[in-house]
Amino acid sequence: MQKIIYYVASSLDGFIAGKNDDISQFLVRGNGVEKYLSDLASFETVIMGRRTYEFGYQFGLEPGQPAYPHMQHHIFSDSLAFESKADSVHIESRDVERVQEIREQANTDVYLCGGGEFAGWLLKHRLVDQLKIKLNPIILGDGIPLFGSSGTKANWKLTDQESYEQGLLILTYDLIAES
Repeated sequence: MQKIIYYVASSLDGFIAGKNDDISQFLVRGNGVEKYLSDLASFETVIMGRRTYEFGYQFGLEPGQPAYPHMQHHIFSDSLAFESKADSVHIESRDVERVQEIREQANTDVYLCGGGEFAGWLLKHRLVDQLKIKLNPIILGDGIPLFGSSGTKANWKLTDQESYEQGLLILTYDLIAES
């Protein structure tokens, strides 16, 4: 079965965006960012929450269009609707069984493109298999936590670490199964 991989930028203090969704302090250039973009090419399926999808509007994403043209998009929302949408964009209700179906039907691992609340919900249901953190050398002090408001506890095993210029690290962790 394919993995659900939460591949996300984070500050040293565990925020995926600062106050008011500010991401301006995260690194946007360099070999680590190029590695991330290269890794995205291997995914054919992306899952995300409504806020993450709508966040793309400020960067030119047109409502109903795919943020990643080569991927099937599953946007989990009970309120999002489009007058028209691309065939690769699917609106889903937040449902554990539906997430499992998407994973089972995927040809590649599934890219979890946030956000924090959705990732926290997935973690609560043990649906995040791997965590790839693009750890930026910044402290934001406030913002959107890596797993939102989730209080779910989980243990992770570090399986890979890559270091890039400007202090960026890409850390890969696999979820340790409960015994």
